[in-house]
Amino acid sequence: MRKGALICSILLLVTASSMAEVWKAASPDGNIALTVEAGRGITYSVAVKGKEVISPTEIGMAFDKGAIAGDVRVDSATTEEVSAEIRPAVPEKRAVIPDIYTALTLHVDGGHQLSFRVYDDAVAWRFATAFEGPVKVLSETAAFSLAGDYTLVRTSTKRLESSFESPYTHELVSEFEAGALSFAPLLVDAGDVTLVITEADLDSYPGMFLSRSEESARTLEGIFPRYPKRENAVGDRHVRVLLREDWLAQTEGKRTYPWRVIAIAEDQGDLIANDVVYRLGPDLALSDTSWIQPGKVAWDWWNAWNISGVDFKSGCNIETWKYYVDFAARHGIEYIILDEGWSDTRDLFSRKIDLEDLANYGKEKGVKLILWCVWCTLDQQLDKALADFERLGIAGVKVDFMDRDDQKMVEFYHKLAAATAKHHLLLDFHGAYKPTGLRRAYPNLITREGVFGMENSKWSDKSDPEYCVSIPFIRMLAGPMDYTPGAMNNAQKNNFRPISNRPMSLGTRCQQLAMYVVFESPLQMLSDTPDAYEANQDCLEFIAATPTTWDDTVALGGSVGEYVAVARRKGKEWFIGVMTDWSPRELTLDLSFLPKGTWEADCFADGVNADRIGTDYKRTKQPLTSDSQLKVVLAPGGGWVARLTQAK
Repeated sequence: MRKGALICSILLLVTASSMAEVWKAASPDGNIALTVEAGRGITYSVAVKGKEVISPTEIGMAFDKGAIAGDVRVDSATTEEVSAEIRPAVPEKRAVIPDIYTALTLHVDGGHQLSFRVYDDAVAWRFATAFEGPVKVLSETAAFSLAGDYTLVRTSTKRLESSFESPYTHELVSEFEAGALSFAPLLVDAGDVTLVITEADLDSYPGMFLSRSEESARTLEGIFPRYPKRENAVGDRHVRVLLREDWLAQTEGKRTYPWRVIAIAEDQGDLIANDVVYRLGPDLALSDTSWIQPGKVAWDWWNAWNISGVDFKSGCNIETWKYYVDFAARHGIEYIILDEGWSDTRDLFSRKIDLEDLANYGKEKGVKLILWCVWCTLDQQLDKALADFERLGIAGVKVDFMDRDDQKMVEFYHKLAAATAKHHLLLDFHGAYKPTGLRRAYPNLITREGVFGMENSKWSDKSDPEYCVSIPFIRMLAGPMDYTPGAMNNAQKNNFRPISNRPMSLGTRCQQLAMYVVFESPLQMLSDTPDAYEANQDCLEFIAATPTTWDDTVALGGSVGEYVAVARRKGKEWFIGVMTDWSPRELTLDLSFLPKGTWEADCFADGVNADRIGTDYKRTKQPLTSDSQLKVVLAPGGGWVARLTQAK
């Protein structure tokens, strides 16, 4: 890592009327201005090119040993101009991440600190305490006072226990019902500026929900689940909290707390390339990451193990999974997942198949296994189970149904990330809260859910193209998402039916193909059946050739809930993915990002009848250059995708 820093004293401004101390910091490009005041309380505000988007907002924390709030005395303050690089062990948006920002640190009476970072694309702050011994966090005031009655694009939940899956609602902040909850990230459309509010470096501390303040119609405030006091197992997969403590967390007195993050973009498309959550994540904790291999996964559960044209009964049995292994081996798919059904959900050693035989079969074919399990069962059998999985050569675990982000559950995430890394296992969280940068420390935490994924099409019509062109700007900003694309049975709105054991997707075939470029997940699913893919060889060929990690990402345009267009590079190849909502759309893409020369584009476009028949598409090849203005025509719920290789 290269780092150049200039540390200097802050000019302290004292206003005669309030006797408040005022500090200012600006982004490296000068477009974002942060103002912090301390006196009767600590407040911050944010302006973009002179337009205030966050009005003065009070923040603070209260502990059983004191508080950083109210009448705060700041002993000193410093700024630092930081220019560094991060090279992720498992790249997502890019192989090299510029980490350039202005840091402002307030040193508060008692040895505590309040740190701010101002990037060209974000503002973040966090507290650090210096108490002796353990401490209880009683409350945190994390708030965002919007400077106008802006439009929110937010999730909805009624409880602090959640699977963190929800469609988005669009409403003014003043229409946000008091007492209602959203889980982060949350998007704020302020007209010529867009904000996304989330958090980073969540460690041994509860996650942040957002609600509208009852005291201010334009203020969003953080709501945090208190520590569980009494829990109860429900069925074979859930652990519910029956009673909570009157405090948030019990932790070390000397520590930092999560970053409160506001991503900022004047062009909404730029949110697609924003990786501020990764930048704010904890440093790499592993000395060896060479064993962590991203790739694609043949998945059984979404398609309900439906296989035709075979002489065995398909289902949760070894014949079916060996068939999946054979399919993966034929097409260069690195992994298969054994979802629910391979073992008793209450006991990972009560197995319904000969797991060692299947794992050995996979080794012979060059395909590794990933195993689904329930979190509470794995937690009870953790050391024994992970050691056995490593012995068998299992590649990873898909862990499900946590459905909480209080301190106790957040600690489980960290414990499991470290434990799986110790046994050289990949980790995929489902029933999971949004990413907060832990994958930077443990890159074996290769993906997670926390998204209203395509599984919902088995029982509803809510995971539709409008939602799918919203998540790249909101949920994906936080990190990889296991949306599970790849449906070969594609339907327009009037033809769609939610059929659990014969599922289909909403939107066109090309929208599904474009998801492999637009949606980020270093472990990317093939959700349909092997025979469905092999009946669509050119689509399978494209999916199998599409990388799951990227060396560069270029946003080509987009508007939340309307459309998204992005270009990504892997090595010397470029891929372009475009998706639209239910509106048909024509776009002209600027290809000036391409290096000079002629490029051959292998393109998949919605067919002329895709507005009626979702499976209709056309594959063409065409030459392109960096001077080309590429016209893309999209059907309702449509997509367009291309693989570009430089002509010889």
